[in-house]
Amino acid sequence: MIPPVVLTIAAHDPLGGAGIAADLTTFAAHGAHGLVAVTAVTAQRFGSVDRVVATSAELLAAQLDGIVASFPIHGVKVGLLFDAAQVEVVAERVADGRLPAPVVDPVMVDGRGNRFVDPAIENAARRLLFPRAAVLTPNRAEAALLGPDHASLAALGAGLVVVTGGGAAATDLLVWPDGSIRELVGEWIDTTNVRGSGCTFAAAAAAGLAAGETPEAAVRSAKAFVAERLRDSADWAFAAGPVVGPVSHRLAGG
Repeated sequence: MIPPVVLTIAAHDPLGGAGIAADLTTFAAHGAHGLVAVTAVTAQRFGSVDRVVATSAELLAAQLDGIVASFPIHGVKVGLLFDAAQVEVVAERVADGRLPAPVVDPVMVDGRGNRFVDPAIENAARRLLFPRAAVLTPNRAEAALLGPDHASLAALGAGLVVVTGGGAAATDLLVWPDGSIRELVGEWIDTTNVRGSGCTFAAAAAAGLAAGETPEAAVRSAKAFVAERLRDSADWAFAAGPVVGPVSHRLAGG
């Protein structure tokens, strides 16, 4: 017997709130064995990204091929991709069945509302990756970039689009391929420690799919998991002043 095996394809966040650090701890909290394919190494501090060294498409392909040759993959979460060639590498392996349909977190807008993905990456993701996603998890800013309305989001081709970050009621929108919409209401947690909450949500959903949950069930359980983690880190203060700190990735009771 083996545990569910879940792969993250994402960047390194040295501050431990987002990216592969968030994904691996989330997988572990769900009883899964986590695997990593790194798309970039970054140097960051609170409030800025100081340096990014992207992984070449060839090295990303080699990481993925070694992983697939070594493990059965039950779930995949895709985070930040840095060029169209990286998108093509991932999409090709989903298309031919080497990787299962992933949860895609389309990281395109930073926490200050600034777009940092160039049109070539967006276009490649629209053509090759989004239509092969089991779940697509844009936040509100990313959703506005991807489509002017819910019909446009449905037309992206993902099995389910979840628009996260819904105001004081913490309401997410589930958008199905037929254009139907359902609200997913949660609990608002009053905290500035939200760094990595989107990564954590997508990773938890990928772990749920790997365990055999339906996309909607995986999304619902992921939302509850993130709320629990936000409560745990609500009062953390790593620095003076208005700092967006990390969401908790401690195990429950830690």
